[in-house]
Amino acid sequence: MADRRHSSSKGEEDVAEIKKALATGSGSSHNNVASTVAPVVCYCMASILMTVVNKFVVSGHNFNMNFLLLCIQSSVCVACVVTVKTLGIISFRDFDTKDAKMWFPISVMLVGVIYTGSKSLQYLSIPVYTIFKNLTIILIAYGEVIWFGGRVTGLTLVSFILMVASSVIAAWADISEALTVGDPAVAEAAASGMASVTGVVSKLNVGYFWMFMNCATSAAYVLTMRKRIKGTGFSDWDTMFYNNLLSIPVLAVASIIAEDWGHDNLNGNFPPETRNFLLFAIAFSGAAAVGISYTTAWCIRATSSTTYSMVGALNKLPVAASGMIFFGDAVTFGSVTAVGVGFFAGLVYAVAKNNQKKAETAAQQSVIPLANRAS
Repeated sequence: MADRRHSSSKGEEDVAEIKKALATGSGSSHNNVASTVAPVVCYCMASILMTVVNKFVVSGHNFNMNFLLLCIQSSVCVACVVTVKTLGIISFRDFDTKDAKMWFPISVMLVGVIYTGSKSLQYLSIPVYTIFKNLTIILIAYGEVIWFGGRVTGLTLVSFILMVASSVIAAWADISEALTVGDPAVAEAAASGMASVTGVVSKLNVGYFWMFMNCATSAAYVLTMRKRIKGTGFSDWDTMFYNNLLSIPVLAVASIIAEDWGHDNLNGNFPPETRNFLLFAIAFSGAAAVGISYTTAWCIRATSSTTYSMVGALNKLPVAASGMIFFGDAVTFGSVTAVGVGFFAGLVYAVAKNNQKKAETAAQQSVIPLANRAS
């Protein structure tokens, strides 16, 4: 009985520690293998689920209401975050008008990021989408060099070269396999009056246009947010709350103005026979976004930032594989090679960033004694 009471109190302490760490971002690593594996697996599952569900929703034959989709997801995300805060699991600051005004431009940029992401995922396979997202890392890295005095090491440059190579291989495999006269991207280009580029679109899927736009807007968003977050002192949960809350009116207005709310189009986007399931899937994907943030905090707390970066690199493989499993994406020599090269590039990048962080820490520690001697 004493052992059981001790075990019970120990479990309650662990739960309290997890809640405290998630709320404040603090906590220490554990040597227990189970406590390390659980958050890693949960993070990977949340990432895969969100990507697969989003792909399922936007892959509808007549789906064209991306702004409405994103608006519903953001609303669900805000509701989930507020609920979790009410339960005392996480903590973030209450809504403040001054903070909202300062953060609103960032939320508008986020709308551009998630919209271009949904459009690119609509036309590209999950493996190609996952591989091309690596290009965002390159843009961010060189943006930090220009605006924040960052630097790119030799090993980091090697990882960038591998990322570009994997993207080229993926594009080659995808275009040779998927681009046909009946491609939905070509139909959208013609319907939007892009007659002057019809010849180009017939050879290059417009999904790549959205993908490159997504990489550019994502990099601009991250770099701008990095500068703005210093002025607000936002935590990760503050950022998630304000981003989603402030994006809701922008997405709602964009949907009302740019999308067809007619009866026929609504039925085409949400067919009566699958409407309830589609709405559930959209709500689920919004909750999955919260799950990713939750499991990210859990993963970093239970392991380390280095392990988390390695998990992020390794996670690209199962995410890419999910497209081949659930959506029948072509499994060819080119697609498998592209995923493999992209996977290896992610590992090299994670190792490079870890080495760079160690070198910077060592340099800072060597500067302190010198400063003391001078004084």
